[in-house]
Order: sequence, then structure tokens, then C-alpha cells
Amino acid sequence: MDNVPDRWADLGEFIRQQRETARLSLRRLSEMAGISNPYLSQIERGLRRPSAEILQQIAKGLQMSAETLYVRAGILERDSGDQDVVRSIRTDPHLDPYQREALVRIYRSFLHENGYNEPDGSRAAAGSPLASEADDRR
Repeated sequence: MDNVPDRWADLGEFIRQQRETARLSLRRLSEMAGISNPYLSQIERGLRRPSAEILQQIAKGLQMSAETLYVRAGILERDSGDQDVVRSIRTDPHLDPYQREALVRIYRSFLHENGYNEPDGSRAAAGSPLASEADDRR
């Protein structure tokens, strides 16, 4: 069983790291997320347990997937053995939000180019324009 206070401290630390990577002040992110500066500060320090709605607002301000914050908060379960490239890109603390989104767009364009649908890894249906374009290049 995981230690709940540690979970909130870990979540808060992750949010702080993402904010700093995005070069946003605490005040600016609180404005973008529509929450008070002191409340965001308490979340970052692990003193407050944010709701799913608040996490969604913070994720929007950070230009990242709300699912990432939901998993870190324990609201959603992490898929075991998950190899989701998009999730990995969107949670990389070494990239700023613009870099993350650019990599996601590039990754998805490569999937399209190779005849795959969105990041679930399924191929385009045989006979579809997407599949025939990929087959023509092979």
C-alpha cells in the first residue's frame, strides 16, 4: 500500500518541476489554471489534495495531459508495462511544453506515414488511403 502523504508530496514535486521546466512562476501558473497562488503553493508542497478538476486545470496550464497528473495522484491506475510513447513524451521533465507537443506531433506523423492509426499501434484498415499510401512507399 502506498504512503498517501508521500503521494501528494510526489505529485506536488512533479507539478513544481513541470512548472519550472516550462519557466512559469507560481503566480503565472496559478493564473493560467484559475486557482489561487497560495492553493497552488500548498499543492506543490504536498499539503493539499487537489481534486480531479483542479488537476485538469493545472495540466491545462502546463500544456500536458491531465491523465499524467491523475495517474500520479492515484485517481487513475497506471497501465502495467505501459509503453505509451506519447505519455512518456508528455511527462518528460527535461522538455518544455512546446518541445513535448512538437515531439508528439512528429511521432504521430510518423505513425500515419507508416500506416498506423493513432498511438494505440493498430494499423490502418486494408484498402484505406492511409494503408495504401504506406504500402506504396514500401
